[in-house]
Amino acid sequence: VGIGLLVLQQLSGTNGVLFYSSTIFGNAGISSSNAATVGLGAIQVIATGITTWLVDKSGRRLLLIISSSVMTVSLLLVSIAFYLEGVTSEDSPLHSILSILSVVGLVTMVIGYSLGLGPIPWLIMSEILPVNIKGLAGSIATLTNWLTSWMITMTANLLLTWSSGGTFTIYTVVAAFTVAFAAIWVPETKGRALEEIQFSFR
Repeated sequence: VGIGLLVLQQLSGTNGVLFYSSTIFGNAGISSSNAATVGLGAIQVIATGITTWLVDKSGRRLLLIISSSVMTVSLLLVSIAFYLEGVTSEDSPLHSILSILSVVGLVTMVIGYSLGLGPIPWLIMSEILPVNIKGLAGSIATLTNWLTSWMITMTANLLLTWSSGGTFTIYTVVAAFTVAFAAIWVPETKGRALEEIQFSFR
């Protein structure tokens, strides 16, 4: 479960979006793409700060489901906006509206990620692993996470060159699967002993 969450965290494409956000904003028709990228980073910091307060109030599993659901809807919005931008004239008023929608979708996706899928998999992994395997399992999970991150970072620009709409459609499918994964397989760990958490896997 821990490794699965850390892999899905990266496969949702957030690192690719953040690393190539200037390119994405440029593709969306935003003239000041660098300024928009700085703003996106600032929003992520604020949202992550809020999560540190929320995570013990609402529980890990619920936040994870909400976070993944928000990401799914926002990524779907971005993919639709990019598909429609490709078939509308740049002089059309609709094109400007679609550019705004894609930016709103990206900002919402980053907020959703920061509220759950970003920090919580690391927290859950530390809470569900028995002490005797925590070191080894934690190392394997971290290695898997960073290898997946490397893969996403290396392929994001290629995918965006291929199709911005197609890229975000792929990320939407992963985010939707993460909702199901969290709802079906991830136990709530807030305020529970390790024995209780392990019993819930049976």
